[in-house]
Amino acid sequence: MKDQNGFVYLSDTILSGLGIGATDVIACIEKAIHCKADNVLWTAPKAAFMPGDGRYIMATLSAADDPQFIAVKSVMVSPRNPGRGMSGINGAIMLLDSETGELKAVMDANWVTAVRTAGLSAVAAKRLANPKSQSIAFIGCGVQAHSHLDAFAELFPLTEIRAVGRGQAKIDQLCEAARAKGLKARSCASPQEALEGADLIVSAITLSYEVDPFLDARWLKPGAFAAITDLALPWIPGSMNAFSTLFIDDREQEATSPKPMVEPELITGDLTDLITGKVTGVFTPGRTAAFVFRGIAIGDFALAALACERAIAAGKGTHVA
Repeated sequence: MKDQNGFVYLSDTILSGLGIGATDVIACIEKAIHCKADNVLWTAPKAAFMPGDGRYIMATLSAADDPQFIAVKSVMVSPRNPGRGMSGINGAIMLLDSETGELKAVMDANWVTAVRTAGLSAVAAKRLANPKSQSIAFIGCGVQAHSHLDAFAELFPLTEIRAVGRGQAKIDQLCEAARAKGLKARSCASPQEALEGADLIVSAITLSYEVDPFLDARWLKPGAFAAITDLALPWIPGSMNAFSTLFIDDREQEATSPKPMVEPELITGDLTDLITGKVTGVFTPGRTAAFVFRGIAIGDFALAALACERAIAAGKGTHVA
C-alpha cells in the first residue's frame, strides 16, 4: 500500500466481485495454517458470548508480518434482523499494519465470514471426503448453505442437493441456486430423508443453545463426510461416536470454550494437525468423517488479507483520508 495516509473501505459488494474462488480460499487458509505452525502468524482464541436473547456476539484477533497485517473482526448474529429487513449477521473487519499499528483497511465482514467458513469446510473436505462425491445434503438453507454450495460445487462432481430448513422461501432459494449450477435439487420432508445416502452433509443452523438436537450421525452412510458449522448443536450427542474420524478447528480454542462442541475423547485432531500431517486424515470408504468447528481467527485473517491485497491491486474500494 503506497498511500500511508488514511485507509481504504471495502464493502461486501466489492469483496464479492474480486473473483476469489474456492481454490484461492483453500490455498490462502492452508498457507496461513502452516505459517501459524511455524510461529510466524499468531492468533488468539475466538471470543464469543450470548446475552440470552438470541444474539450471538464474537470477535477474532490475528497478526503476521507477511502479509504485514493485524486483523480484528467483530460480528453479531441477531435473530430479529430478518424481521427488520436486514441480514441476520453483520460486522466489520479492521486491518492494521503489524509494524506501525496504522489502520490500513476497514471491511464489511459478511462476505469474509461466509466464504472463510465454507473455505475451512473445504480444506477439511478435500482430505476427508470422497473425491467422487455427487450428492450433498443441507441442514439449514441460509448464507452458509449458499457459500458451501459454491465451494463444494467447485471441489466435487456434484449432481444433486437435498435441502431441509425452517423457511420454505430459503429452501426454494437454495434449490434455485443449485439448479442454476445444473444440479438437481429437492426439498426433503425430514432431516433423516436428507442425510440418508448423501455423500456430503453441511449442517448450518442458526446458533442457539436452546435447540433440541434432531440430527443422528448414525443416519449417515459409510464414507459420508459432514461439515458441521453450528457447534454441533443440532446433533444428538450420543450419536457422535458414529463418526470414525472427527476433526475440530482448533484444540487450544476449544479448551478455552465454556461448552465443548463434542466430547474430547471423540476428537481425532484439529485443522493444524490435519494440514501439517501431524495427524493423518484421508478418505476411507467404510468410515464416516466430520469436521466440527466454531470458526477460527486464522480463516478471517487469511481471506481478509488476500481480499484486501487484491482489491488494492485492482484499485477497488473507497479511500478515506
